Amino acid sequence: METRILLQPAYLLHRLPFQNTSLLVDFFTMDFGRIRAVAKGARSAKSKYRSLLQPFHPLLVSLSGRGEMKTITGIESGLAAINLQAQRLFSGLYVNELLVRLLLNHVEHKDLYRIYQDTLVALRGSTDMELVLRRFELSLLAELGYGINLESDCHSHEAIDEAGNYHFTPDVGFELVAAETTQHSSSKLFAGEHIVALRKLELDDKDTARSAKRLLRMALGAHLGGKPLNSRSLFANHS
Repeated sequence: METRILLQPAYLLHRLPFQNTSLLVDFFTMDFGRIRAVAKGARSAKSKYRSLLQPFHPLLVSLSGRGEMKTITGIESGLAAINLQAQRLFSGLYVNELLVRLLLNHVEHKDLYRIYQDTLVALRGSTDMELVLRRFELSLLAELGYGINLESDCHSHEAIDEAGNYHFTPDVGFELVAAETTQHSSSKLFAGEHIVALRKLELDDKDTARSAKRLLRMALGAHLGGKPLNSRSLFANHS
């Protein structure tokens, strides 16, 4: 049975050339989550979709098709694209790539859709970029059922001690380690004070911010597989 989706709020996450003049695109939609679709003729200079199929542009898309892959039948927008520049542009592309890699097709994520919109607006503004990204990463993991418990030890269930050090295992949590085992540095060890600061989203301190970034990279890496994120190379090449 053919499915028709009319004027669905959406953002373009990713696009690739397809056949001679078309594009293969991934949308993040309000009611249907991630949807892959073909934009026929969108690479043609005469295409009415060409200027609209850009990242960070609020769209209303109409789609149809029998299988998982749909065909675009209409695109509208009365709003301008959110303009991101320099490192904030790369941050937006990073957020988009996470969604493409981690969201299943046709699974609704309304709360995450609103968080995504808020993230783009925050990236356009003056809010600290690292704070914006960590907040989104935590929300994404929680939405997908992989939320990090920043409150307590996963074995003893005692509250995280700011004076302690913890071993982190993705999808399991934090475990307090004996003082003598922290003498040798480990990428899986985290200071309790940094965990508590991340829970409060207080990342002004540089060491805390670096620790939070390392933690979220570990947590996300468990679900991204071995394939690196293309957007991270953009940060590296322009830092």
